[in-house]
Amino acid sequence: MAALLWRQSTFVTRQVALQCRNRPTNVANAEYCSAALMASVKAKIDSKRQQALLGGGQKRIDTQHKKGKLTARERINLLLDPGSFKEYDMFAEHDCSDFGMENKKFPGDGVITGHGTISGRLAFVFSQDFTVFGGSLSGAHAKKVCKVMDQAMLVGAPVIGLNDSGGARIQEGVESLAGYADIFQVSVKRIQGWNH
Repeated sequence: MAALLWRQSTFVTRQVALQCRNRPTNVANAEYCSAALMASVKAKIDSKRQQALLGGGQKRIDTQHKKGKLTARERINLLLDPGSFKEYDMFAEHDCSDFGMENKKFPGDGVITGHGTISGRLAFVFSQDFTVFGGSLSGAHAKKVCKVMDQAMLVGAPVIGLNDSGGARIQEGVESLAGYADIFQVSVKRIQGWNH
């Protein structure tokens, strides 16, 4: 459904651009084209956001629930104070092109990151999304986790990781393993910062 909405919004954006190219140049037409283009871009972003909120799709969400497991977003919503979660990098995607992966992209790339509050106190969180590639870690996934850890270090807040992963994303090979190294390096930097 989200993929269909994305294709439709992309088509609308192209149609608006073609219409505006053929219109005479004046203030009224410029305002129309600007508003129409803005509306089509907003529709495209909304479509991408809906796709991100579904993770790997409704079928995979239903599979998680049948196993008695919560989704990554559901776990975050239970952990944090209602309405406090601010998500980072919702639209991030992997850049792997091996093994047909260029055709298998999901906004968020299998991990939800951000910050919120727990009983009014600031906390940073990442939650691996098993509905997207089994929650496996990619280079983009690792960058998101490192970013949230770095942000937490800047303000002295805790980081909570909710792990639900099959491990490294094998299609990315060494890139995913390097992602684990990056996460461990940030963790060590954080521990050393506390000791000084």
